[in-house]
Amino acid sequence: MSAIGSFETDYETATERCGLLDSSERGKLALTGSGAKEFLQGQVSNDVLALTPGMGCYAALLTPKGKMLGDLRILDTGEELLLDTERAALQELFDMIRRFSIGHDVELHKRTLECALLSLIGPAADDVVAAAASAPSVVGAPSVTPTPSVVGAHSVTPTPSVAPTDTEHAHVAGHLGRTSVRLIRTDTGIDVLCASDAVEAVRGVLLDAGAGEVGELAAECVRIERGRPRYGIDLDDSVIPQEAGLNERAVSFSKGCYVGQETVARLFYRGKPNRHLRGLRSSEPIPPGTSLVHAGREVGRVTSSATSPRLGPIALALVRREAPIGAVVDAGAGGEAEVVALPFSD
Repeated sequence: MSAIGSFETDYETATERCGLLDSSERGKLALTGSGAKEFLQGQVSNDVLALTPGMGCYAALLTPKGKMLGDLRILDTGEELLLDTERAALQELFDMIRRFSIGHDVELHKRTLECALLSLIGPAADDVVAAAASAPSVVGAPSVTPTPSVVGAHSVTPTPSVAPTDTEHAHVAGHLGRTSVRLIRTDTGIDVLCASDAVEAVRGVLLDAGAGEVGELAAECVRIERGRPRYGIDLDDSVIPQEAGLNERAVSFSKGCYVGQETVARLFYRGKPNRHLRGLRSSEPIPPGTSLVHAGREVGRVTSSATSPRLGPIALALVRREAPIGAVVDAGAGGEAEVVALPFSD
């Protein structure tokens, strides 16, 4: 399938085979220079110094009071640090780097427009990459080799494309057809990073290898089922990482100091969050923004919702601890909803 179909068809593709979603709107930056890792280590919540080439991590950018200004993926290519983030957080990340990198050997590079990102979602993502990597190049087609910021290597000699390890954020440079790419492991499959002027060639190779284009609604449904919050939708500058269940993914408690560390550490070791990211299950869809009421008190608002072909109406919300897992809340026109743990299960 090469065209976006109905929601149900797209969902089936993304959960049973391999869906292709264009994620190029995400913000992308790169840092070079001998001080890049040390600088970023003091600004974000995860351990950047522990990264080795081919590995990556997820991290939060925080205020001094531990509130989230954004989140980002950090990839160590061996030559530079590639950063990508939700578009809603790009300006904050850019401003932070420009403001606080003074005095460090760090150079900032914009990559949002120069680089495209295609997300392969589903259990057959590795098979699609393997087939795309082994597909013969089109006779007479030009070889497209992006800058080292994309592939992480200066060599222009095509090498076999090998899928990254199963560790999330692991990544490798390779080729699909005659185009240089970087393949990045995600929780749902593989992201393919390439030069923007090569994206249609890469898309064609992936579709020929068995991927099927899917729409944003199906991809969002998969995300919600997995309980993965998005900055700008489920998260904003009122949220502390622990409230959103991000400590395990995004926070190192063994690294040195970073902006917002005191609040994050104090809450982890001594406190209890007043609210938690939870799932909601209901008999009717609950629109984002819906107020949740328990025992006569508002305990949260819906941030993301979907009607899953597998689970029915589901939603995400930051819910106060007065409504624990198992509680039933009033969701307005959506009726009653049960508070459940994440990720959702059958």
